[in-house]
Amino acid sequence: MEQFRFVFLILSQDYTPQANQARFESPLCLSQIYGVGSLEEACRLAREIADEGQIHRVELCGAFGPEGAKAVAQAAGGRLSVGYVTDLAE
Repeated sequence: MEQFRFVFLILSQDYTPQANQARFESPLCLSQIYGVGSLEEACRLAREIADEGQIHRVELCGAFGPEGAKAVAQAAGGRLSVGYVTDLAE
C-alpha cells in the first residue's frame, strides 16, 4: 500500500513555517504540520508543495474559512486536494 502523505496548515500571525513545524511518519502515513502567519504565506507554501509533487492532500485549520481554502486550492493549481476544518452545526 502506498504511503498517504498530507500537510496540515495552522494559521496564526506569529507563526512561520521555518520555526513552527512537526513531522510524523509511519509506513502508511506521512503527516507534516506547518504554522503560517498569513494566507499569502499559506498560498506560497501550497505552491511549493504542489511543485514538489510528493503530497496528496493539504488540510487547513478553520481560521482559513471557505474563502481562504479556495485561495490555497487555487494557489496549488488544482494539483492538490485541499480541505479545511469546520465546526459541526448544533
